[in-house]
Amino acid sequence: MADLLLGKNAVLEALKSGRNIDKINIQKTDGQYSGPVRQIIAKAKEKKIPIYYSDKAFMDKTPHHQGVIAVASDYEYASIGDMLALAAERDEKPLLVILDGIEDPHNLGAIMRTAECAGAHGIIIPKRHSVSVNETVLKTSAGAAEYMLCARVTNISKTIDELKEAGLWIYACDMGDGLIYDQDMTGPMAIVVGSEGFGISRLVKEKCDFVVSIPMSGNINSLNASNAAAVLLYEVVRQRRK
Repeated sequence: MADLLLGKNAVLEALKSGRNIDKINIQKTDGQYSGPVRQIIAKAKEKKIPIYYSDKAFMDKTPHHQGVIAVASDYEYASIGDMLALAAERDEKPLLVILDGIEDPHNLGAIMRTAECAGAHGIIIPKRHSVSVNETVLKTSAGAAEYMLCARVTNISKTIDELKEAGLWIYACDMGDGLIYDQDMTGPMAIVVGSEGFGISRLVKEKCDFVVSIPMSGNINSLNASNAAAVLLYEVVRQRRK
């Protein structure tokens, strides 16, 4: 089954990354195309990707298209080995994000975007009870999904054991005594972020080496999963650059 890539940024980044695209639909206009759409047309012609100029009524059958819809081959998931190899290639200490049961595609897309910007080497999601990389994720990531490695694993707990054997420390983001600002997070590591409604499962939390929390001073005692991931990732970035 093919993926639909919706929106200018998502399609343009897919073209730049070299992803296989079968065709692109662009909304007809009476004037000249400019900006990202112009770049999309140029790159599609360069790669000999078929372009179909479609009327608004046809395009509007697919919401949130921003005038551009691409049909791409299925999203290709990576392996844990690919992520560790990428870190080695960059001569960096591994920084991975483990998502324990994220079900909202907007959250996964937002986390992919932040992780890519922060220089993380990969995101790990479970095959069951979790959102997969779909068209909403691709669009929300604003093109970051084309660069961010993502692995689907059968068992998060076993994957954590494998990462520990590879020399990574595992940090659970949850309520606890240790604040993220007091914890050394400069070594090879993976951050675990829990689901929107239930947080990190007990078995997964028990596998983690550390539990770190984000200080809360308001009436609400938790952040959205993508916000929490962003805070943690950039604390790691801050510490590693200090």
